[in-house]
Amino acid sequence: MDKRVVITGLGVLSCLGHDVDSFWNNLVNGVCGIDYLKGFDTEGFAVKIGGEVRDFNPENFGMDRPFIRKQDKFTIFAVASAYQAVHDSGLVSGENIDPFRFGVYIGSGIGGFETIQREVSKILEDPTGQWISPNFVPCIIGNMAAGQVAIKFKANGPCLDVVTACATSTHAIGEAYRAIKHGYADAILAGGTDKAIIPIGLAAFANAKTLSRIEDPKKASLPFNAHRDGFVMAEGSAVLTLEEYEHAKARGAKIYGELVGYGSTCDAYHATAPNKDGSTQARCISDALAQAAFDPAKDNLYVNAHGTATYLNDLSETRACKIALGDYAYKAHISSTKSMHGHMLGATGAAEAIVSVLALKYGIVPPTINLDTQDPELDLNYTPNEAVRTDLSIAISNSFGFGGHNGCLAFRKVED
Repeated sequence: MDKRVVITGLGVLSCLGHDVDSFWNNLVNGVCGIDYLKGFDTEGFAVKIGGEVRDFNPENFGMDRPFIRKQDKFTIFAVASAYQAVHDSGLVSGENIDPFRFGVYIGSGIGGFETIQREVSKILEDPTGQWISPNFVPCIIGNMAAGQVAIKFKANGPCLDVVTACATSTHAIGEAYRAIKHGYADAILAGGTDKAIIPIGLAAFANAKTLSRIEDPKKASLPFNAHRDGFVMAEGSAVLTLEEYEHAKARGAKIYGELVGYGSTCDAYHATAPNKDGSTQARCISDALAQAAFDPAKDNLYVNAHGTATYLNDLSETRACKIALGDYAYKAHISSTKSMHGHMLGATGAAEAIVSVLALKYGIVPPTINLDTQDPELDLNYTPNEAVRTDLSIAISNSFGFGGHNGCLAFRKVED
């Protein structure tokens, strides 16, 4: 028999805060975390803004200095969010959960990008490679975030690194959901992490013409706006503790909500552009909603949109919502929180899953800020500028990544 899967812990690290409360309160109040970049000199760069994680001390999240020195930032970010999610859940491996029933599914869209840039510069200066760090490979491989989290929290169960570009952490959560649902684990730390705001990362995305060139950082990320011109890069991590319902209930765990549906499709269309007609994305949404037993006559739905502020994404996602929801699309509450926290790449799906869970819990739809001139082709309710209070019964979170990877998660309040 299929198991129920609930969320018992949350953790996030972002430009809007280093903990869930700061992150959520800033979103509800329409605070923009995007600013001029300070991590490196952007003189001469076409783009100078982003969503940086600032004033971050890994030692506040259970990491010592020797560990910190040997890791890429993407792994350090992941451990920080996992630390929050584990402590929030109250899980202790070997005490209230069997270590072999405790897993980690944390992905990264790019992996150890900062380490790659640093070490490649060394071999360009000295082709013998004698100064290349012996930690180079363990620092850059994408699975190391999941591996280090598993080591830190003694999780001997299934441990996987999902890599599907900007849909990475949505798929990590979805696959973890299936593992628990079908009995392969009792709890899994699931999410994503990325640290790509470095010179080569900024230059690469800028030269691909995907980034916003708007100079005012507080008004640069413009999902669904007629004046949108690209996404704003951000960095960080987000992790959710997924747990089998009876296991959580038996130990008296706090429960935020229930994960009740997961859709996964591929556009099979283009390496970077989304399927324009929205049909493949719509199937992904429809699959998640069908598993969640969505009833348009009874449910009050929130859609946390992928909403990157690129022309094709916002258009195709709007079309997908209309196909999947029919006339109900005009009743749904939709918003893109990327207008405030930017696009966290492989971490963004998990961060937005947290938003969706908290929107359900508190009955608040965060806004899409800076939506002063809505694109007439995009005619749904994108919750412009101000949060809305409403008694939500179901929430979904959409993620669409390069390669045509589509993911959708559906959440409900817990009902016995």
